[in-house]
Amino acid sequence: MANSKFEYVKLYESDDRLLPRTYIVIRVDGRGFHQFSKKYDFEKPNDLNALNCMNKAAEGVMRNVQDVFLAYGQSDEYSFVFLKDTNLFERRASKLMSTVVSTFTANYIHAWSQLFPNNPLDGNFLPTFDSRAVMYPDVQSLKDYFSWRQADCHINNLYNTTFWTLVQKGQLTPHDAQTKLIGTLSADKNEILFTDFGINYNNEPEMFKKGSILRWEKLDHKYPKNPTKRQLDKYRKSVRDAKINILHCDIIKDEQFWNDVLAEEDTAATTTPTS
Repeated sequence: MANSKFEYVKLYESDDRLLPRTYIVIRVDGRGFHQFSKKYDFEKPNDLNALNCMNKAAEGVMRNVQDVFLAYGQSDEYSFVFLKDTNLFERRASKLMSTVVSTFTANYIHAWSQLFPNNPLDGNFLPTFDSRAVMYPDVQSLKDYFSWRQADCHINNLYNTTFWTLVQKGQLTPHDAQTKLIGTLSADKNEILFTDFGINYNNEPEMFKKGSILRWEKLDHKYPKNPTKRQLDKYRKSVRDAKINILHCDIIKDEQFWNDVLAEEDTAATTTPTS
């Protein structure tokens, strides 16, 4: 309704465009997932199907929000990195956050029915997520962000593995297990697992210890700038059809991983359609 007398209300909208030439990271977090995991009786300390549900949801985001080139997830959170030169939604934070979190939630609910066929979602207790947008000015800041999240994954998983082992195998109450772990370091937790229960933490599944990294296996980014609608449609189809690799590697120490990822991002940033 162009030029109507009501159009003045648009003046109340704030300009929330994010800074140019920065890496935009949208992080999605589960809301009330402690209670959610209890409601649906997740296996402790890690529920493989629940983690795979998160991975499926993240894959849905990457296929539907084409300027995302890397994602990392652990527990009930996922982080999505946009191409540094993206102009998707004119870099408006509200649009980027709402698109990512709504796409993630929709795909999570869709994947749930496949992974939990005998545990349907209760309409009064559905999974919900929030999101935030953070800008990182350079590669080192981006690497440090992911290193922080993976270190958090390791710390939390070691604690949870030890805690639930004390409860499930050591017959301690949750309160007693928590008390026993107060003030312990990583070495102490590893010692409890190995000496008391014969568990070598190093042999635990890599996904539990390191989280999940999503990367495109191969994409054709060789479209010209300012593409025609037909070229843009072809590009988006190539994204939907491409394979996404799920890795469980050390992104803190593995420099080659980052060399490969950023080489791909540089290629994509100069040629990927962004509108």
